[in-house]
This record gives sequence, structure tokens and C-alpha cells, in this order.
Amino acid sequence: LLAQLRPGELVLLAARPRQGKTLLALQIAIASAGAGQSAHFFSLDYTPADVQTKLETIGADPRRLPGRFNVDCSDDISAEHVVHVLADAPRGSLAVIDYLQLLDQKRSTPPLQDQVAELARFANARGVIIVFICQIDRSFDGQSLPSPGPADIRLPNPLDLSVFSRAWFLHRGMLRSHDNLAT
Repeated sequence: LLAQLRPGELVLLAARPRQGKTLLALQIAIASAGAGQSAHFFSLDYTPADVQTKLETIGADPRRLPGRFNVDCSDDISAEHVVHVLADAPRGSLAVIDYLQLLDQKRSTPPLQDQVAELARFANARGVIIVFICQIDRSFDGQSLPSPGPADIRLPNPLDLSVFSRAWFLHRGMLRSHDNLAT
């Protein structure tokens, strides 16, 4: 998956809970750091200890990647915070945001659409790749369709999905790519 990503891209990694979104995103970030790039994992959902446990689950040891893999679980995570942290990140750096729907959970942060637009501008200008972990709506039952799609993304607040260059949908161990979210 890492080889498919291009500098400046915004990508969604979407699934229902317990399908492996976070583990897959961490694997991509570790692979990026292992390839010599800078990788950052921003989580509004997990503590640093939780992230460490997940890294152990995939057999990853970020201590072997000094200065190339960073975890940020602060309460300050927002587009402004991510841009500030990544201000000097080299082209091709990868950032994972866990997760999309929590970005505007605080009343003090801008609306989700504004934050994603700011991150899109930043990613494009700096050549940073940003992967957003994303929830699928509870209405997706998984029985009638083999995999969720763009219409199943849970959006409690308005968001134009066309800003994302692609989405990966994970369901029951299968990964499906969707490259045009404008439709």
C-alpha cells in the first residue's frame, strides 16, 4: 500500500470497528519509517500505551527507527496542530490521523471541512502524505454488500470527500480500493 501513495495525497482508511484499521495504518507508518521517511501517528482515540500495545501486536519496535516514527496522542490534535508538528517534515513524510470524525470534537476547533481543507493544502504544498482513519456508519450491515464504500462513511458533520485522492475500505480481512470519491 505504501508504494501506491504519492506525496501530497490525502487518503481515507475506512472500516467498522475491530476490522484492523489502526493496525493497518500503523503498519503503513512503520513501513514508511523503515524506508527512511518520517512517519507520524496522531491519535485522538488512543493513549501512547495503547499505541505501543498495537505496535507490539504487529511486531513493530519504533525504537529501531529513532527520529523517524513519532506518536502524538495529545488533546491538541487538530489541523493546526498537525500542520505545526509537520511544518519541517520532508517531502514524502507520512502522517496518520486517528481518526477523521474526532478532528472537530472540540468546540474550539474549526469545522471538519475547514480542517480537512487546511490539511489538503498543507499536504499538497509540502508533499506530505496524510492517511485518515475513518469510521463506517453503523447502518452498513456487511450482509448485503461485501464491503463498505464511500456512501457508508460516517459523517456526523459535512465533508466534501472529493478532497481525498483515494479510500481503502477494510472489511472481514479484505481491502478494497476506491480511487474516485467525487462520485
